[in-house]
Amino acid sequence: MTHQRANPLLSTALDLAASSVPVLPLRQGKVPFGNCQTCSGGTCGGRPHMKSAGTCRCAAPCHGWAAATTDPAVITSPTWARAWRTAAAVAYHPGGVGLTVLDLDNPAAIAWARANLPGTRTVPTTRGEHWLYRGAMQSANAVRPGIDIKSTMAYARWLGPGTGTIAALPDAVRALAVKEPPAVRPAGVPVPARAGDSGCPHRTATYLDRGIAMAEQRITQARESVHATVYRTFLAVLSVHGRCGCLTQAHTARLFTAAQAKGESPRHCTDAWTNARTRLGL
Repeated sequence: MTHQRANPLLSTALDLAASSVPVLPLRQGKVPFGNCQTCSGGTCGGRPHMKSAGTCRCAAPCHGWAAATTDPAVITSPTWARAWRTAAAVAYHPGGVGLTVLDLDNPAAIAWARANLPGTRTVPTTRGEHWLYRGAMQSANAVRPGIDIKSTMAYARWLGPGTGTIAALPDAVRALAVKEPPAVRPAGVPVPARAGDSGCPHRTATYLDRGIAMAEQRITQARESVHATVYRTFLAVLSVHGRCGCLTQAHTARLFTAAQAKGESPRHCTDAWTNARTRLGL
């Protein structure tokens, strides 16, 4: 262990792993080590699209964020030892420890965050800051100029513990990762009703808001078959609220945000919404 601890990056990795933070080594250029020959093409099953850390079962750190681990036996294994000898940095999987990192890459991005987001723990970077929030979400690049989100299925460089208290992940950060929903009829512009339709069924705005809130809850509480649940929920919302022109971009954004928080990609959300509209003839 003394010899292993002589490497400061390995020492940092072991300390983080002891605190249940999944770690991996990075090469020069802040990139993971490449696939080993045994796992070329992700044949071992540890493909980077998988949604939990540690899915790589080989000894080499060869699948980016998915190879992140808290197992000291893996971190100090002979194969990983070769990586640590040439590594340039330690990375960790924020989503694997229930965190979201807002990567602010320049002073303008930092100024925007200070003006629009709740304060939280900050970590200085080479060109900007990492803002750490408690809670995991879908990662996304370039959500605004100079701003990336690193959480699930992503890694971030370990640059120290930072300063300040970690705040809960705010809705304003979740909303940054939500792609613009497909076009929905603007409020007040109804779709021509089919024969037999009796017009808008919403007596008050509260009726619609309650329906959207229930749909969000249904998606959030899904424990399995998330994609199917999202589609069925979109279908249910559109079947009740899809013909009278009351749905707005704000309503669909709420649904998309809930779906993406459960791991659905923006494309999956768009496809599910489009398919539900098509099925209903909207």
